[in-house]
Amino acid sequence: MAAPGGPARSRPRSRQTAVAYLFLTPALLFFALFLLLPLLFALLLAQSRWAGFDLADIEPVGLANFTGLFAHGATFLTPVLTNTFLYALGTVVLATAGAVVVATCIDNLRCQGLWRTLYFLPVVTTVVAVGNVWKYMYEPGGLVNGVLNALGLGSVALLQNPGTALPSVVVVQAWASLGTAILILTAGLKAIPESYYEAAELDGARPFTVFRRITLPLLRPSLVFVSITQFIAGLQSFALIIVMTGDGGPGDATDVAALEMYRQAFTYGDWGGASAAAFALFVLILAITLVQLWLFRRKGREV
Repeated sequence: MAAPGGPARSRPRSRQTAVAYLFLTPALLFFALFLLLPLLFALLLAQSRWAGFDLADIEPVGLANFTGLFAHGATFLTPVLTNTFLYALGTVVLATAGAVVVATCIDNLRCQGLWRTLYFLPVVTTVVAVGNVWKYMYEPGGLVNGVLNALGLGSVALLQNPGTALPSVVVVQAWASLGTAILILTAGLKAIPESYYEAAELDGARPFTVFRRITLPLLRPSLVFVSITQFIAGLQSFALIIVMTGDGGPGDATDVAALEMYRQAFTYGDWGGASAAAFALFVLILAITLVQLWLFRRKGREV
């Protein structure tokens, strides 16, 4: 007679584990083929010199690609990473602040599904369409300068001026990602119990006090998720910049890390330098994400 918990009981459990892995096999193969293998290949390229044609031409160079990113006179740290950080930070601030305001307003309106759908439309619109529409709006004869002229201000070449090009694209990126943030924050608002608002109303609390003392603290988990995902998307974005500025111009005013990687690989044929920049960007994203999580958790709520 087998002892309790002995081989007789372990056989069904082992069989269940084998069946579970059998069902997981397609997903694991997909993961290995399209994520793990490219990741390992990119790590190999980051330590090599390769023009992107014959695999036999891969030449190991050690850490030379990484040291070259931060060598004296290199542009990766400044202005590329500086522009990337400013681009991502501006996107987070504008999109999150705008989404909080809009989500709060939608939560007090009728036909909420209609309003959420309208704000979500830019998310499902192609980047090329969004970028070109805003590009024409930014032209000297476009809508934005038309509004400035109506206010008695002169026209501004927003995308041609190094001082205004990056903020102009940041506004478009934030506007295009507003819909996703609104959906997440409206779901977070729905999860807040009405009893808190009823108690605040009985106490005579003002709307702004209710928003600051009740809504924002209880909305913090959703805000953490939105801010982190928006920041990561901002650090990785480059398609909108290509559509609106062409090559990160004027000069290098809108040159960001993802765009620099794209140019190094597909324009200059430096796949090793592009891969090294990709891993440097990965480390930056990981560090910033961990710092964001630590800061939000330190403020009193575990997410």
